[in-house]
Amino acid sequence: MKWLFIVMGVCFMITQQVSGQDTARKSTTAKWYETIGIRGYMQLRYNRLLETNPDLKCEQCDRSWGGTGGFYFRRIRLIIFGNLGDRVYFYLQPDFASAPSVTGLNFGQIRDAYFDISFDKKKEFRVRLGQSKVPYGFENLQSSQNRIPLDRNDALNSPLANERDIGAFFYWAPAEKRELFSRLVSSGLKGSGDYGVVGIGVYNGQNANRPELNNQPHVVARVTWPFELANKQIIETSIQAFAGKFVITDTTLGVKTLNVSKGYDDQRIGATFILYPQPFGIQAEYNIGTGPQYIPVKNAIEQKKLSGGYVLLSYMWKPGNQILIPFGRYQVYKGGKKHELDARSYDVKEFELGVEWQMNKYIEFVAMYTMSNRRFEDARNPSNLQKGNLLRLQAQLNF
Repeated sequence: MKWLFIVMGVCFMITQQVSGQDTARKSTTAKWYETIGIRGYMQLRYNRLLETNPDLKCEQCDRSWGGTGGFYFRRIRLIIFGNLGDRVYFYLQPDFASAPSVTGLNFGQIRDAYFDISFDKKKEFRVRLGQSKVPYGFENLQSSQNRIPLDRNDALNSPLANERDIGAFFYWAPAEKRELFSRLVSSGLKGSGDYGVVGIGVYNGQNANRPELNNQPHVVARVTWPFELANKQIIETSIQAFAGKFVITDTTLGVKTLNVSKGYDDQRIGATFILYPQPFGIQAEYNIGTGPQYIPVKNAIEQKKLSGGYVLLSYMWKPGNQILIPFGRYQVYKGGKKHELDARSYDVKEFELGVEWQMNKYIEFVAMYTMSNRRFEDARNPSNLQKGNLLRLQAQLNF
C-alpha cells in the first residue's frame, strides 16, 4: 500500500502547484458549472419469444430470462460528468433499473462515482479515485450502450459483478493513443473507452456497492496497445491480471466453507485480441485462474481452477444514414461465480446470432437468438443442467 500513498501525495502536490495557475486564469476561463454535461441511455428488453425452456436462466447477465419474465428495463442510466479546472474530471452514473430481488424492479443504485486527477497538461498520467470499472477485460470496459451482444460473456465478467469496485487506479497513455481511444468510441467502432495503455490499481475486491471484509485489497494490472495499419484497419491486443482474497457472504445453511474467515484466493489472467469492424470485425478474449466454487457432491465451497472465453464475429454495414451489424458469438466458461449463492458452479456453452440496427443516433434495436447449454448448481439446486433456445429483443434510447 505504500506506493499508493506516494502516488496520492505526488498528486496532491501537483494539484496545489497548478491551483495558482488556475486562479490566475479564473477571469478568462469557464465557471465549473458551465463545463458539466449530462447524457444517458435506456434499454427495454423482452426475452420470452420462441422460448423452449422457462427454467433456463442467467442471473448475472439478465434476470428477466425464463420463468415469469416479461418486459424489463435492463438499464436506465443518467450520466453527469465534467471538468473542474484543467486537471480534475468527475463522473457520476446512477442506474435506475437495478433489480436487487425478484419481488421488485427499478431501484436506484450507484454504478460509477469517481474523479480523475491528471498529473500533466496532456492528461497522459492520471489517478482515478472512487467507484469505477476495474481494468480487466475489453468487453467489461465497453459501455453497455456500445456493446453489440445484449450481455457480457460469462468467462471474463464472472469475477466482477457490474464490472466495478471502489479503489484507486493509475492510468497512463500517450496523447495519440488517448485520441485513438476516443475515436474508436465516437466513430461507432465499439471501442472500450480510455482506460490507459497501462492501468494498475488497488480495490476492495467484494464488488461494487459492497464493503471490504478482509482488509486485503485486490491488485489489478492491464496493458493494452491499439494500433492502426496502413490500410486504416485498427487492431488492439491486451493482457490483464488481478489477485486478492474474496470473502463468501451468500451461502445456504449447511454448506461447508474452506475456513472460518471464508477467504478464498481470487486470481486471474486474461488475454484480448480485437480487430475493429471496418467492416469485418473479430473480438476474442480468454482467461484462466482460481476462485471459490460450489461442489455438489461435497456440499462445500472449495478452491478450484476456472477457465473460459469467447469469440465474436461482426460485420458493419452502413446503408444510407443507418447502421446494421450482424454478429455471432460463441462462449464457454467452467468455474464458480463467487458473488452468487454458494459461489454457484457453472459450465456454460452458448452460441448467439443476432443483428444490431442503429436507426439513427438516438434509437437502436437488437434481435438476438440464443442457443444455450448451462449447468449452474448450488445447494438448493445441486443437479441443474438447463438447455434451451430463445429470441431476445432490445430497444435502446440514447440521449
